[in-house]
Amino acid sequence: MNAGGQGTFRPKEYVERRDRASGWDINIVSYKLGKVYHCEIDNVSPGAKIAKGEGDTREEAEAEALRQANERLAKTRRFPT
Repeated sequence: MNAGGQGTFRPKEYVERRDRASGWDINIVSYKLGKVYHCEIDNVSPGAKIAKGEGDTREEAEAEALRQANERLAKTRRFPT
């Protein structure tokens, strides 16, 4: 146990992959902490976190995070460079 009386959890089943959502490149990271799967999605460059999800399975956690990411990225304006 750590100083706060909580057990120390280490991520298990860590998976990182790239994909696209609403026309944007994204990085998807999912892992298991204890009995819960977690998923975090960032926008590759500059790597800002866009969404996160939790679930009993990896699929549930990723589906929740992807739903949030698609919703947020669809509202994001692009400026020509």
